[in-house]
Amino acid sequence: MEGNNIKDKDVVIQQESVSEKRWTIMAALLGTNTAFALFYGIEQQNNYIALRQLGLLIVAIAIPFQAVYFMIHAYLLEFSDRLHGKQYRLIQKLVMTCQLVSYTSIMGIAIMLYVTHWAIGSAFMLSGFLALVMVRLAINQLSEADEV
Repeated sequence: MEGNNIKDKDVVIQQESVSEKRWTIMAALLGTNTAFALFYGIEQQNNYIALRQLGLLIVAIAIPFQAVYFMIHAYLLEFSDRLHGKQYRLIQKLVMTCQLVSYTSIMGIAIMLYVTHWAIGSAFMLSGFLALVMVRLAINQLSEADEV
């Protein structure tokens, strides 16, 4: 392998489709949400805290949307060749809505971590913000490099 000239036979790891990457992210988020709902739900029964309840509510709202996302994903894998343009666009809008609601569950997790200890929650939120800034800066640099 020389420079950026990679031949197909030299590639050991194949890149997944964007859809598969999203599916993997959603699966990890569903597992995380289920674990947080279970363990913090048990703690909530023993020691009620209103702010933790809010975090649990946010996570509980997101879990059905994650299930719908997986059902749509499975449907698209099997029947995408039979869908017309309008149908496909509608399903893509549903997928985006499910993803958006699912990603808001991260705020519920942040709230529950904040209830555990303000420093843990604050560190989680700060590191999340810094990660977003870092990704945004990297994207901007790539865009600028492409223009040159």
